[in-house]
Amino acid sequence: MTGTRAPRFTMTEEDLGAGLWLIGLGPGDLGQMTRGALVLSQACNYRFLEGYTAVLPIEEENALEGLVGPWERLMRDEVETPEKILDLAQHSSVALLVVGDPMQATTHIDLEERCAELNIPFKVIPGLSATSLAISLSGLQSYRFGRQVTLTYSYGDYLPTSPLELIDKNYNNNLHTLMLLDLDPTGMGIEKPKPMTPKVAVELLQRMIEKISERDGSLKPSLQIPIDDWDGILLSDISTNQQRIEAGNLGKLSNYQGGNIHSFILPAKMTDEEKKAFTRRMRK
Repeated sequence: MTGTRAPRFTMTEEDLGAGLWLIGLGPGDLGQMTRGALVLSQACNYRFLEGYTAVLPIEEENALEGLVGPWERLMRDEVETPEKILDLAQHSSVALLVVGDPMQATTHIDLEERCAELNIPFKVIPGLSATSLAISLSGLQSYRFGRQVTLTYSYGDYLPTSPLELIDKNYNNNLHTLMLLDLDPTGMGIEKPKPMTPKVAVELLQRMIEKISERDGSLKPSLQIPIDDWDGILLSDISTNQQRIEAGNLGKLSNYQGGNIHSFILPAKMTDEEKKAFTRRMRK
């Protein structure tokens, strides 16, 4: 646990006291919640599920109430303008349930500051993060990863090239890239997320290459390789019964059908051991 000193696990609801608890649910399988996350979720007077930075599989979401008790979903505007939960937390124990590890999102870090300003006790119960699990499951060396990238949807005519530029910077520094795929095609965080598919992700990278070429008049050698020929590892529905990990080129991986939440790892130059791990993850 991090943050203000937390009560022991022998607490009752009456003992827990007022405050805001950010509780990590883990990457999608509620069976991987920590004991602390489970006990504290059950003990809080109010429970809210943060519903826009990450999502639970529908079967896990349906099971959540039976596991921790009644809950209410909060979308982006209610978390970024959190008067409702902060008012409750001044006199009751409030749990904000977050898929993965709660402090990975800047919105949740802002909540800590808001609580400090209002003198509201604030505590964090970390959860397993899909980002760390993705690196472990890839078979690549964790110390060889560069900056993580989120690939966002294109909104109208707006297509940022910064994700591709960060990937290319990692590659030229001989660092692998973990690329998370966006969940929200509206960019507003007010509707239930619609996870990006591998096909859309590869198409967006191709469009970014074309935009950079048009803007700069030329491409770096590292960006002249056809996007379909880039090596990649596709990780789908990590830590669920539907988990799937497949290596190959992006042209092949973009045709993947099924699954819900996806991410890619884009390797730089791999060591011999990493190449073997990559090959083992290729579909036979």
